[in-house]
Amino acid sequence: MNYQFSRRSFFQITTAVAFTQMLQGCSQSQAALEILFLANSIPIQLIGDFRKAISPENKVDFNPQTQLEQIFDSLLKINRDKQPKPTNNNPLQKIFNKSKAPPEIMSLGDFWLSSAIEQNLLQPLAINSLDNWQKLPERWQKLALRDRLGNVTANGQIYGAPYRWGSTVIAYRSDKLDESKLTITDWQDLWQPELRDRLSLLDSPREVVGLTLKKLGHSYNTENLDTVANLERELSALHQQVKFYSSDRYLEPLILGDTWAAVGWSTDILPLLKRYPKIEFAIPQSGTSLWADLWVKPQSSKTSDENNNILYIGDRWIDFCWSDKSAKQISLFTDGLSPILLSMKSEELPQDLQDNVFLDRETVDWDRSEFLLPQTPATQKQYRELWQKIRNEG
Repeated sequence: MNYQFSRRSFFQITTAVAFTQMLQGCSQSQAALEILFLANSIPIQLIGDFRKAISPENKVDFNPQTQLEQIFDSLLKINRDKQPKPTNNNPLQKIFNKSKAPPEIMSLGDFWLSSAIEQNLLQPLAINSLDNWQKLPERWQKLALRDRLGNVTANGQIYGAPYRWGSTVIAYRSDKLDESKLTITDWQDLWQPELRDRLSLLDSPREVVGLTLKKLGHSYNTENLDTVANLERELSALHQQVKFYSSDRYLEPLILGDTWAAVGWSTDILPLLKRYPKIEFAIPQSGTSLWADLWVKPQSSKTSDENNNILYIGDRWIDFCWSDKSAKQISLFTDGLSPILLSMKSEELPQDLQDNVFLDRETVDWDRSEFLLPQTPATQKQYRELWQKIRNEG
């Protein structure tokens, strides 16, 4: 039989063979489980301790990302890359179409969890048999139990492993407040006449409408706003106090003294305290909103090791983060707290954590605070329309 090759075909085939061999060599020497995580949410020493705790052949790459939105976008990209691509007869086509293996474990904020589940971007976690899952406080366990639409339900599957949490707080300039003989301890204090045009608020209807609901004695997760008397009037009055709305630059006018108080997330505010001694903060006494960072598993991630007879390395990482030692490290060396600490006795904690106001059970009653749960489309529309109406008042 006669085989005839054109110069181009011969070049394509020989190049494909060589390139395939190169890729195989790289995969054998570089294959590693990748963990995508939010930068500064995990101490570097924790990563080192985990690598020492696992077998040398279990290679793990930790890849920090600057924003949770960036990680969510990575989830969307993984899903797009799974879609079949058009092919042709080019022998290099299949090789070049192959993308890098997706991360096995990723960190995600609870705000993004519902959307990720609804879009089928995640698979459930089989971690309720892990020893340290039992140490997770019930509130954080419930947060992770979701149905296929992302709604919180007691009969759901575990879609996230909470490893860090924080809250919304009120930061303020103590020097400005002292001069005016003002104090801020709760949401109602933001309506003081002396603070008119002196507030920075998050550009978020869930947070701003939510804190107004809290001031009126209602839940952040109120489903029907029409049942709340005086809500629009109170929200309008708060709007008159605001100088600046932003979800990423709301602290700048506070630092400059252009505003005297700012509502924001604890992880943004806590790092400022050492650099700017005149900035202090209050955890609202009537309760506030909570957030959590969770470990999740992309839909395309493997579910067990090759031999299917040892604990999957990704699950080992999750369980490792829930150990007492890891929980203390996360809480000492990041600006968030491990929920595991809430199950520990105060005397079991280092002095720095015993003195942490977020863990002072006599000062802060976290039972009054709430996670922002998924909303129905009708409820979302109510919040959005009320928010737009108030903002359009000028």
